[in-house]
Amino acid sequence: MNDIKTIAEKDRATVLHPFTQLKEFAAGKIGDPTIVTGGKGIRIEDAKGHSYIDGFAGLYCVNIGYGRTEVAEAIARQAYKLAYYHTYAAHTTDELAILSDRLVRMAPGKPSKVFYGLSGSDANETQAKLVWYYNNLRGQPKKKKIISRERGYHGCSVVSGSMTGMSFYHDHMDLPFPGILHTGAPHHYWGAELGETEEAFSRRRAAELEEMIVREGPETIGAFIAEPVLGTGGITPPPDGYWREIQAVLRRYDVLLIADEVICGFGRTGAKFGSTLYGMEPDLVTVAKGLTSGYMPLSAAIVGERVYAVMEEAADRVGAFSHGYTYSGHPIAAAAANAVLDIVEKEQLSERARTVGAHFLKRLKERFAQLEIVGEVRGVGLLGAVEFVADRQTKRRFDPQLKVGARISKAARDRGLIARAMPHGDILGFAPPLVVSEHEVDEIVELAYRATKQVMDELTKESAI
Repeated sequence: MNDIKTIAEKDRATVLHPFTQLKEFAAGKIGDPTIVTGGKGIRIEDAKGHSYIDGFAGLYCVNIGYGRTEVAEAIARQAYKLAYYHTYAAHTTDELAILSDRLVRMAPGKPSKVFYGLSGSDANETQAKLVWYYNNLRGQPKKKKIISRERGYHGCSVVSGSMTGMSFYHDHMDLPFPGILHTGAPHHYWGAELGETEEAFSRRRAAELEEMIVREGPETIGAFIAEPVLGTGGITPPPDGYWREIQAVLRRYDVLLIADEVICGFGRTGAKFGSTLYGMEPDLVTVAKGLTSGYMPLSAAIVGERVYAVMEEAADRVGAFSHGYTYSGHPIAAAAANAVLDIVEKEQLSERARTVGAHFLKRLKERFAQLEIVGEVRGVGLLGAVEFVADRQTKRRFDPQLKVGARISKAARDRGLIARAMPHGDILGFAPPLVVSEHEVDEIVELAYRATKQVMDELTKESAI
């Protein structure tokens, strides 16, 4: 068995890590890689024997917690029975058919069919192709542009990365791809005018969307893609009335709605789907992360009746649906998903996220709201965020060179808590596994609070506050 040092050396020499400063990592300036060796419930362990509360469920995905033997056993059974077969030319497996039936019955909108991939990025790439395909088939070949939102996150492949509304995902990558537009983020704290209510702000954002559609030409706008709750862009629930106003505009101009439920789906917001919570009626739905709770890679593009009816009607004219992957509908991943959804339903994790999440947000506000560097505490279900500012009255941001969010995240980690420094501003993000208890929530909040107080003391000594 290789020792820790050998594993770290092999990793540094061979692994291209996502979202890592490559030169600093290669030179050892940011330390050795963290070698994660195990996990149970809401905690993980590293090779040095350190234990951490995972306050971010990996990357918003380990909803059922670590170490669930039911899922491991389901994966093993399927691997012994049939490790792989493709889904081309009408081939399937029992686990896949069962999973697809479940998803069609539980998804928001009017779902009809399910197409499978491996990640949220590739599923949103599929959604873009479906929008283009749909409009070609119905004789509207110009209706291809897709509108996303600033601060939205939809992946980092070519089209999904273009739909992501944060420029640092585009820089030096020749993105965004042509035909992808971005409208304003629905964040009342930063976007509202003085005295503007949430309802008024929502109407203004909808009016801006309508202005964009009219300016570009309604005959060129194919779809609007959005997360029910902004995730990586800051964990930001929508303001009051937002989805009502936005959907009215989309209906007026015959624009498809793609709900990116990669983070929100399967209970994260306290409802089965974020779309359900906010009254969204999507034509296309993207799911991943919580679908398998991270135990296997699997994503799905859920196709609504409106889109699928056009695809089926045109089949005699255009031939086979020419899109798919080697691993579309992988049987082991499907078995994992069914086992995960069994747990989600049996343990009522959506309801748990609602009740424990309410306690979580209450405790965050009680502990953080009065701190002088806290601008906003927000969240829904088991999604939460604390945003830090240099001046609460003026909302002046900290100098980015201070890296306040990253420092608080590191201080929390040093105390045994993983909470994410969100990439858009000085924000500490939380998305613990849905199995978290109220007692564990209290522990998360207290560790984060102590980390914040430590960094506040440091900033005071640096005369930064």
